[in-house]
Amino acid sequence: MLVVLDTNVIVSGLLKPYGSAGYVVRLVAQGSLRVAYDARILLEYRQVLARPKFGFDPREVRYFLTQLEREGTPVTAPPLAASLPDPGDAPFLEVALAARCPLVTGNTKHYPPEVRAGVELFSPAAFVASLARRE
Repeated sequence: MLVVLDTNVIVSGLLKPYGSAGYVVRLVAQGSLRVAYDARILLEYRQVLARPKFGFDPREVRYFLTQLEREGTPVTAPPLAASLPDPGDAPFLEVALAARCPLVTGNTKHYPPEVRAGVELFSPAAFVASLARRE
């Protein structure tokens, strides 16, 4: 399955590996879930995961991101026709629209329904629940 992961899901998943976001991150690490991305998203992942306040091991981050990039799907996405409350969130919705896949985020309010153009939006917990219903 292909999804777009907001950076906050990866951070949360690495900080709390036994929560819903942690489960999503484990699915990516196991190769059971593929991530759609573009260069902007990868850059944000790298920058945020390198912040000293999180204390992530740089080697483990590099390994995870290398795997995510290798097994994921690069996407070229056109710009959104409308603006979001936080313009920094635009790449995630743009890639989800272009890839026609769900977006998983801890900030669902940042993506108003009128701008989503049909993209399924999930919190990590809702996404995990949707996976369980599919099985």
